Amino acid sequence: MTNVEISRLATKIRAVTGLTDSPIALHEPYFGGHEWQYVKECIDTGWVSSVGKYVDLFEQKLSEFTGARHAIAVVNGTAALQVALELAGVQAGDEVLMPALTFIATANAATYLNAIPHFVDVEYRTLGIDARKLADYLVDLCIIENGQCINRQTGRRIKAVVPMHTLGHPVDMDPLIQVCERFHLELVEDAAESLGSYYKGRHTGTFGKASAISFNGNKVITTGGGGAILTNDSELARRAKHLTTTAKVPHRWQYIHDERGYNFRMPNINAALGCAQLEQLPAFLAYKRSLAEHYMRALAEIPNVSVFREPEHGQSNYWLNALVLDERSTTSCEEIIEQLQAEQIYCRPMWKLLNELPMYRDLPTMPLSQSIDIERRLIHLPSGVKSPS
Repeated sequence: MTNVEISRLATKIRAVTGLTDSPIALHEPYFGGHEWQYVKECIDTGWVSSVGKYVDLFEQKLSEFTGARHAIAVVNGTAALQVALELAGVQAGDEVLMPALTFIATANAATYLNAIPHFVDVEYRTLGIDARKLADYLVDLCIIENGQCINRQTGRRIKAVVPMHTLGHPVDMDPLIQVCERFHLELVEDAAESLGSYYKGRHTGTFGKASAISFNGNKVITTGGGGAILTNDSELARRAKHLTTTAKVPHRWQYIHDERGYNFRMPNINAALGCAQLEQLPAFLAYKRSLAEHYMRALAEIPNVSVFREPEHGQSNYWLNALVLDERSTTSCEEIIEQLQAEQIYCRPMWKLLNELPMYRDLPTMPLSQSIDIERRLIHLPSGVKSPS
């Protein structure tokens, strides 16, 4: 792309977002409902910590929206994924399969349990784990002993696989579930970015043993900081709530803890914000879909680029829209982002592949040809839920 074409791109982005003369953030929250009323009630009554009616209501409404039998609200999405992995039986020394192309929290959550991330490739049509390529890889890498998947090279157990629904686009779950069954792997979904996304009519985060959602300030809805564990297993839900409440045994006054737990429960004041945001979620999702459609139409006129579309098997929340550079493009994402930033349009590149980061560089990694190609050709476009006034 020439500088002139990048300037045209900038003009199109401003036209789509409706922000013609101000900085355009990558993602901003929008508070246009009952947020102040609910948060003020917490302050007025003093119920601001990890107990209160809004925590229970937020969990109930989240369960109803996603179709998950249980939702357990916690302090952030990383904590949710850490506990979800523990609930799935991941232990110290286990390997956990996950995409190399994901936000760092996916790997961090495993390492907090002293487990070992094992990086795998993603596919073009979903940006998520390529199940067919993974199956071929595991055939050569693993043996099944006593119902467990063992890495021939390291001797360690491979316990779980963590698909991440990248930018809100649903992973192709059916072939991945078959891989899990074939190789005796637990399925734990990283649905941090995919609230309001569906795979074949079923909400993401409801396929595995447990899953994690994020409500960080840049997500479709926000609780400020926050996350949730979803599960359809009532016993796992009970244990999730117990673990995230410091494993405290219920008693009217004594402090008795029966195992190592975590101080991970979401405060009531954050849940109050979340309840107000959930009330607006359908409108947010409709706006995001409209924004994606406008991007697709407007940027179709720009040569050598396209806007990433949801896979045919699912409905995406389009959390972040992505610009895809043509394979033949001689302009790098870095050059485009630099010029857009100069014009106060704050686009971002895809995350650096996790196996290239210093703390994860020497961990098990399959060939990543597709991930490498995707990383160098995708740019995140401004995608906030706040519509212009």
